Amino acid sequence: MAVYYLMFRVLPAVIAGICSYFYVRRVLVFWRPDVERRRARLLSGALALVFALLCSNFWSVRTMVILHLLAVAFLVELAAALLRLIFRRRGNGKGKGDEGEDRERCGEENRLLRAVGILYRCGLLPVLITAVMLGYGAFNMGRIVRTEYRVGTEKELDEAYRLVLITDTHYGTIQDKELLREKAEEISGEEPDLVVLAGDIVEENTSKEDMEEVFQVLGGIRSRYGVYYVYGNHDRQPYTERPTYADSELAGAIRKNGITILEDGAVELGDDLLLAGRADAAWGNVSGRAAPEGILEGADKERFVIMADHQPVETAENAAAGVDLLLSGHTHAGQMWPIGVFSELFGTLNYGEYQEGDCRIIVSSGFTGWGYPFRTEEHCEYVVVELSQES
Repeated sequence: MAVYYLMFRVLPAVIAGICSYFYVRRVLVFWRPDVERRRARLLSGALALVFALLCSNFWSVRTMVILHLLAVAFLVELAAALLRLIFRRRGNGKGKGDEGEDRERCGEENRLLRAVGILYRCGLLPVLITAVMLGYGAFNMGRIVRTEYRVGTEKELDEAYRLVLITDTHYGTIQDKELLREKAEEISGEEPDLVVLAGDIVEENTSKEDMEEVFQVLGGIRSRYGVYYVYGNHDRQPYTERPTYADSELAGAIRKNGITILEDGAVELGDDLLLAGRADAAWGNVSGRAAPEGILEGADKERFVIMADHQPVETAENAAAGVDLLLSGHTHAGQMWPIGVFSELFGTLNYGEYQEGDCRIIVSSGFTGWGYPFRTEEHCEYVVVELSQES
């Protein structure tokens, strides 16, 4: 609890306070150049304290907007320092004969630079950039695209198959509800052989009514072999003291709508496919769930083996157990830049296609985002996998 409080309460407030102090100090020079230094420090400190208090909850939209603004302001300061250095060197290296020759060419450039310079000095440039970035993020959260992957296998298949992966809808929290119904009908039009719901379909902020509604809609997707589901880390509402539905009510709503729950289990589909599902790994604690080799013990490995696991973890174990295709979500592809960039740098399977031995891994960015109504990394999606035998 102490670590959580430090990371998500204290640290954001401290960062916001420090960054806003220097940002306000510089902007005051433009708006109130006559303010003496001591008063400027006091005013900057007071406003920095306000920013810190506003950012005392990392999970609030307000904190996310402020931290983005301050991060952009920091990057703008770095860019301004670099530009000053470049123009100083250019000015020092310019000969006397260059002035008349460059005057006309530099006229419009200088006017543009002066305009940008005014926006920079008055502090509005970071505000405008942040507004554009988060405006795009809000727009991006409101659209769901179709993402297709083609997977070939050396295993013998009687025919080609179309699989659909849906993950991380976090229903009833961010996206327009009608968008789910539209996309569910669109997915039915794909005529899939199989639909996999890979967890976090609902979450702590989902009401019982919305929980029942989302599984009614997703259970209505038409597919040859049906709709299958694995739990995510949010579905059972473990991160709240006031859940809106019981675990039994969640499982009942899922099964009531014809959706099969796979939790450390497997099922054969037709003549060629075997679909397995794992219990969620929670926050990296995988000790409470069955190992892939246990789930697939006695399974027909001549079939094409698909594993659904909410989080893209234990990939080597899945590959060693004979899994051909691992379907996951959870990461949201970072959702807010640069989280996804850092995830990739630290070796996390963040988004897209990966390979582990003979196992192909597909990590979806999810049907929507989590927590914040913005997505500045990747897009919202449902995934179509075209599976066929390699010739």
